[in-house]
Amino acid sequence: MTSGFAELLMYVAPEPIRLANERWLERIVERLGATRLSAEDLSLRELWLAPQLLLTQTCGYPLMTALRGQVRVIGRPRYELPDSSAGSHCSVLLTRADEPRRTLPALLGCRAVINGEDSNSGMNLLRHRIAPLQRNGQFFSSVEVSGSHRESLCWLRDGRADLAAIDSVTFAYLARHAPQEVEGLQVVARSAFSPTLPYIGVASLTDAQVEHLREVMNQALSELPDVAETQGLNEVLPATESDYQIILDYQQEAEELGFGRLR
Repeated sequence: MTSGFAELLMYVAPEPIRLANERWLERIVERLGATRLSAEDLSLRELWLAPQLLLTQTCGYPLMTALRGQVRVIGRPRYELPDSSAGSHCSVLLTRADEPRRTLPALLGCRAVINGEDSNSGMNLLRHRIAPLQRNGQFFSSVEVSGSHRESLCWLRDGRADLAAIDSVTFAYLARHAPQEVEGLQVVARSAFSPTLPYIGVASLTDAQVEHLREVMNQALSELPDVAETQGLNEVLPATESDYQIILDYQQEAEELGFGRLR
């Protein structure tokens, strides 16, 4: 029997989403006839690059930078949620509802918070959206790192930051299941769209193995309609690393405008 790591750690909140992910993953592992190893002591990077990896999910930006050529893309989720559809999602750019500056140009000189330097939705898509508005390579008075989208929302609510870019899937989940976390905030803009967060396995997977794994994921999803409904997840679409080139294109566009780094 195959044994390995199987974790879906990109969307773990609110609790109904974590539980739905876990039920789906358990059914996938069962259908694969595999034994699931504990990944409790692994960092995300260690999990992504583990030789015993069966299945996990990563962000598109590290896929195309730190992980490029070292993992195999299995597919990408087709969420049907506000601002997420047909295998794509975006970032919603948020301020507090009482913020008098109602447009991005008006927010020149504001304080930004991002979830991480390697985040597509929190950093890369924000950089791309702001790049045409920057002046001499600058737009924000400060850019701080919170560590997570939920923590960035806390910074906004507490008045420690003025603007944050939040993954549209995360925002939809919180709005539906934990509305108190987005209460008092408003959407001032949206980013360009990019492919949803990819599911990955070890680089040595063959085409046939990738197709089988994706089929098992979709079969498990069809067997758990309540899980699919909770996740807003209709299916896992075929995908390859090349589908995520647009993420690096967005980076290049920002760099060409003189805004290669958020500042």
